[in-house]
Amino acid sequence: MAYEIPDLLLAAPEIFMLTMVSIILIVDLFLPDRRRVWTYILTQVTLVAAAGIILVAGGEDVAYTFNGMFVGDPMADVLKITVCLTVAVMLAYSRSYAQVRGMYRGEFFVLSLFATLGMMVMISANHFLVLYLGLELMSLSLYAMVALPRDSGISTEAAMKYFVLGALSSGMLLYGISMIYGATGSLDITEVAQRIADGDAIPTILIFGLVFVVAGIGFKLGAVPFHMWIPDVYHGAPTAVTLLIGTAPKLAAFAFIIRLLVQALGLQQLLVEWQQMLVLLTVASLALGNITAIAQTNLKRMLAYSTISHMGFLLLGILSGTIDGFSAAMFYTMVYVLMGLGTFGMILLLSREGFEAENLEDFKGLNQRNPWYAFVMLMLMFSMTGIPPTVGFWAKLFVLQAALATGYVWLVVIAVLFSVIGAFYYLRVVKLMYFDAPTDTHAIEAYADVRALMSVNGLAIIVLGLTPGALLALCQRAIQLSL
Repeated sequence: MAYEIPDLLLAAPEIFMLTMVSIILIVDLFLPDRRRVWTYILTQVTLVAAAGIILVAGGEDVAYTFNGMFVGDPMADVLKITVCLTVAVMLAYSRSYAQVRGMYRGEFFVLSLFATLGMMVMISANHFLVLYLGLELMSLSLYAMVALPRDSGISTEAAMKYFVLGALSSGMLLYGISMIYGATGSLDITEVAQRIADGDAIPTILIFGLVFVVAGIGFKLGAVPFHMWIPDVYHGAPTAVTLLIGTAPKLAAFAFIIRLLVQALGLQQLLVEWQQMLVLLTVASLALGNITAIAQTNLKRMLAYSTISHMGFLLLGILSGTIDGFSAAMFYTMVYVLMGLGTFGMILLLSREGFEAENLEDFKGLNQRNPWYAFVMLMLMFSMTGIPPTVGFWAKLFVLQAALATGYVWLVVIAVLFSVIGAFYYLRVVKLMYFDAPTDTHAIEAYADVRALMSVNGLAIIVLGLTPGALLALCQRAIQLSL
């Protein structure tokens, strides 16, 4: 077999990030606590530089390296840049929060970078083992981050639940992958797709593997009935870590679905045989997420259940099985990440030493305390609900249009009905901010860069809502060129 010299330029962002993580680990050893800001700065430089490398090195062609195990395509470029910038914003929002809780340490930054590296590997994987390695690198880093406050019983409990259920889902996924290997004789995504298309796969074993793969994906997305870990982990993890878990991994999960279900297994054929199962996942996620969120008094738990409902919308786009559907799902994922950054960022902003602003009543009278932050939160809640002119309206509309175009009329009606139900718990936050008297009168203090980022975050919701075409066109072009 001829040895192929790998094209390292395709993997340059990942190589750069791994190198920088190693450097940051060593540098942090010699830094006293008062100079820990240098670890933070190096981490931010790494993330922004990695995004820059992807931007410069990326192109419109689909290219493979490492014997076809690693792929560089426009979809991967867009998602990886978004992941890097999302983690950079997360770290900026978390700086004050981490400082007063003893989390402003090298471990926090290094684990964030390792999780980011895992997501980037997942996004560019063209081989089942590479996909799995990226997933485990991301997951193991997040397990450790949830448990960072070692003296906190609730964080330790959340980390244990996350680890046990995550290990279970990884095991199911690995078992499904082994079945697919048994059915097709290959772990290469391109080759698996070719053998399935040619009819060379063993149908019974392939179907058996598909069940476990879909279950594993359901766990990672948090779709019902594989959602059990989400509320406890969101609630128990430090808010800074919840912000990370609730945003960037969703981009990697989207790529995971595209690589596994669409490129490897051929979604059209999958929909013929397993349409009912995927529809059930979608409807159950929309129903349970929206209905259960109404009963929550803790904002983080409310957002956890709302995440489940949003994943239902994501699956609705995937379920359409068309380029427009995948583009709408990618658009939805990116918009959801933007909304999640702002919403959890606001919780971090209102939190202070000895106080977690994670209950709904903590947002009472926010308009009297700071009208601008109340307006930003208002835009975020409107966008989560899907009210124009925010970008959340377009995200839901594009997904519903894609589903409607493929004949899922009844499913679209159900999605709209549950969106109306979901409006209740989002608008309840708006009511508390504008019509209730404040229970907390402390001044809201934040670094200048955090205030600026939060403002940009809120304004982006409106600007993208008024001009959604550019982002949608980017998603459509990335999907079309990659598939």
